[in-house]
Amino acid sequence: MRFSRGVITIAIIVIVLAVAISVGLYHLLKRTPQLAERHAYCVVNTPGGVRNLDPEQAQISATIAAVAARRRLPERAVVIAYATAIQESKLYNVNFGDRDSVGVFQQRPSQGWGKKKQLMDPVYATKKFFAALVKVKNYRKIPLAEAAQAVQRSAGGYAYAAHENEAEILAAAFTGRVPQAVHCWYPSGKTSAPKSRTAVARKQLARALGSTAITTKRRGWLVAAWSVAHAEKYALNRVGYNGATWVNDFERDGWQTGGQASARRVDLS
Repeated sequence: MRFSRGVITIAIIVIVLAVAISVGLYHLLKRTPQLAERHAYCVVNTPGGVRNLDPEQAQISATIAAVAARRRLPERAVVIAYATAIQESKLYNVNFGDRDSVGVFQQRPSQGWGKKKQLMDPVYATKKFFAALVKVKNYRKIPLAEAAQAVQRSAGGYAYAAHENEAEILAAAFTGRVPQAVHCWYPSGKTSAPKSRTAVARKQLARALGSTAITTKRRGWLVAAWSVAHAEKYALNRVGYNGATWVNDFERDGWQTGGQASARRVDLS
C-alpha cells in the first residue's frame, strides 16, 4: 500500500507533536510535587512522634511554651494547655466560637476571661489559662481531661484526653527538652532579615518569655524553637544555637550541626 507524500508528512507531524506533548507532560508532572511543597509549613520531630503544623499553629505552640517558662511551670502544664488548645481551636487564634468564645482557648468575655481584644492576644490568653490552671488542686497528677475541664468548664470536657499524646510531642519540642525538634520552611528570597525585624522578633519573644537571657540549654532550645516557628513572620532566614544552625532552605533537612553558634545566645539573621 502506498501513501502520498502529504499523508506521510501529516503522520510525521502528529508523531512529533505527540512525543513533544508526552515529554512536556512528563516534566510537568515531575515538577508538580516539588511546586506543591513550596509553601510554608513546620514539622515537629521528637522521639515520641512527629507532628505537622502550619506556621500559625507552630507560633501558638511556641508562645504557650514561652509563657509557661516565664511562670516556671512544669512541662505537664504545657501538655494540658496544648491538649486544651487543640480541642478548642486546633491551635489557631480564631475570632469566633460558641456564643462569645474567641481565641486559641475559646475563652468567653462574658465569663470574666477578659475583653475580646485581649483574648485575641495569644500571650494574654495563655496567661489567663495558666492563672486558672495553677489553682486546680493537684493539676499535675490528676487526669489531663479533668484538669483541663476544671479550667474550661466545657460541655464536653472528656474530649481533651484524646489529644494528650499529640500535646506531649509538642511540649517536648517547644519547651526545649528535645533539641533541634522544630523545623519550619517558607518561600523567601536569599537576603537576611533587616536588623529591625530581628529586634522586633526579640521584643515579641520577651512579651511571652520575659527575660530572653539563656540560663540553661533547655531554655536556649526553647528560644531557638520559638524563633524558627516565627521565622516567616519576622523574615528570619537563619537561627543558630549551641553548635547547630537552622536555615530556611527547602533543600536542607532542618537543623544542621556545626558552625559557631554559642550555647549562651540564640543568633538570628
